[in-house]
Amino acid sequence: MSVPTERPEGRRFWVGIMLVLTASVGFSARGVLVKLAYPYGVDAITLMALRMIFALPFFALMALLAGSSPTPMRRADFATLIGLGFIGYYLSSYLSFLGLVYIPASLERLLLYLTPTLVVLMSAVVFKQRVRRHHVIALAMTYGGIMLVMGNSLVLAQETQPLLIGGTLVFVSALTYAAYLIGSGTIIPRLGSLRFTAYASGAACLFAIAQFAFTRDLAALDLPLPVYLYGLAMALVCTVLPTWMMAEGIGRIGASQAAIVSSIGPVSTIVLAAIVLHEPITLVQVCGAALVLAGVWLVGAKREPSPAEKPG
Repeated sequence: MSVPTERPEGRRFWVGIMLVLTASVGFSARGVLVKLAYPYGVDAITLMALRMIFALPFFALMALLAGSSPTPMRRADFATLIGLGFIGYYLSSYLSFLGLVYIPASLERLLLYLTPTLVVLMSAVVFKQRVRRHHVIALAMTYGGIMLVMGNSLVLAQETQPLLIGGTLVFVSALTYAAYLIGSGTIIPRLGSLRFTAYASGAACLFAIAQFAFTRDLAALDLPLPVYLYGLAMALVCTVLPTWMMAEGIGRIGASQAAIVSSIGPVSTIVLAAIVLHEPITLVQVCGAALVLAGVWLVGAKREPSPAEKPG
């Protein structure tokens, strides 16, 4: 009697699901930790620098583990990695940190989740990729959901200006991250995800540390212990570990499945923000989040697999 061959593949699939799920929850916790740190008087630049200072050694270790590769690094590759690290990890994170000064963590995560649909739009403009019918439906759903949540927040807000400023900052953060994803797709297949993540993330860490060095005194690091603990948690729980787990998960289940599973992100942020920060959960917010998640799910479920993802 032959032994079934499906079990190892099934185990590999479910391990991938759990990795992506855990990574998504880790990423989504960042906004909550930032909100917990701000009452101690720390500003966005200092807090992001703390996060990157703690994360940098781990990305350096990643670079060492990546080791030598059959594909040599060219000078143009270094320039591309630095540019993508600046746009995707440094600038996007900085704008998101600034936005959290003005808006709730749950709304920040919901706005960031526009990234997949922004990738569709930017790919259509830059690479002339065809926008299919399900893309149009997904775009209508996601932006309809955001308008619903933002409109409800504006109606309930005593001051609308902070909400508009924060929403704009986080939207631009999602836009810059979408540009990073498009750019990374041209270099990751050649250099490998581990080496790419190590160098691009390491460059972003250096940018954040340099910004702090040029704009703040060392006295700004004289902060209460909880701020350092939140910075360490953001580095490990919300940056290094989820970055590695997401890459490993995508390697097991593919990018399309990972996009669907990671839809848990905004939901987990809403729940965490309600439990930890006591942010209210309204019916309008739930409906808006459901529209955004459904739109992103549609983009992921209908996406044609890349050659790397097709069965060989």
